[in-house]
Amino acid sequence: MQEGNMNSQLSGKNESFKSGYVAIVGRPNVGKSTLINNFLRFKLSIVTPKPQTTRHRVLGILNGENYQVIFLDTPGIMEKEKYELHKLMVKRAIEAIDEADLVVFMVEPYDPTEGDLKILDAIKERNKKTILAINKIDKVPKLEILPVIDAYAKLFEFAEVVPISALKLINTDELLDVIIKHLPEGEPFYPEDMLTDRPERFFVSEIIREKVFQLYGEEIPYSTAVEIEEFIESDPEHGGKDYIRAIIYVERESQKPILIGRNGQALKRVGIRARREIEEFLGRPVFLELWVKVRPKWRKDQRFLKELGY
Repeated sequence: MQEGNMNSQLSGKNESFKSGYVAIVGRPNVGKSTLINNFLRFKLSIVTPKPQTTRHRVLGILNGENYQVIFLDTPGIMEKEKYELHKLMVKRAIEAIDEADLVVFMVEPYDPTEGDLKILDAIKERNKKTILAINKIDKVPKLEILPVIDAYAKLFEFAEVVPISALKLINTDELLDVIIKHLPEGEPFYPEDMLTDRPERFFVSEIIREKVFQLYGEEIPYSTAVEIEEFIESDPEHGGKDYIRAIIYVERESQKPILIGRNGQALKRVGIRARREIEEFLGRPVFLELWVKVRPKWRKDQRFLKELGY
């Protein structure tokens, strides 16, 4: 009896460890960030109902007993790239495919669009092992999913196909099991307590940008960028709170009063919501100061985009 227990313990310890980079790719607003946030149980990427919310490639690390999955959340790959910013966003998504050991291609439960085919072409060119994740299955009858699976199966030989709902957590555990199954064996790349490679300043700027996306209409969010100009931890001048000064850039003078609002009320709402979430994220009190500046055509300005970290 003792010998059997000892053998099982040893076999458990010797079980192979899986680790690797997994790029989650798809069209804008398909649910990539929602899926990764749910996997990590941590808000790695901001999420709004508006497409093109994610602009950066963001790395999130999920550690388990016998695995380390390094997720690459990517900007949505657009059919047409209007601005230099869009080109950089698509470039980051393609680079993630290049870096990945495994690709999860997220689509909606409908026939492939031109955008889906564009992404699939990039995957084919790189000959990457790919899992097809058909998201938002809670929005269509089950019988409508089979023809979608068939349509994609004719286009590419996927390692596996998993219908899911990232929002409703339907089959997401099954998808994670499939991801781990197809990862290569290897040692962990990052320490066990590390969640991401991004600094606090990045997440603070993203939280502010998320509030702009949530509180304003169609035009304003896409014309804004956020830069953290100052970040002083436990600043004595502000009662020992972290002092954060952020600049929200817009492209046109006419957008500035819209963002600020009458008597500054609109910008104040952004600040209140952002400060609450930043404090929750950092786990400490914050004094947040927001300023609005005009930077004409910043989405076409390569040098400025580089300064912003794109």
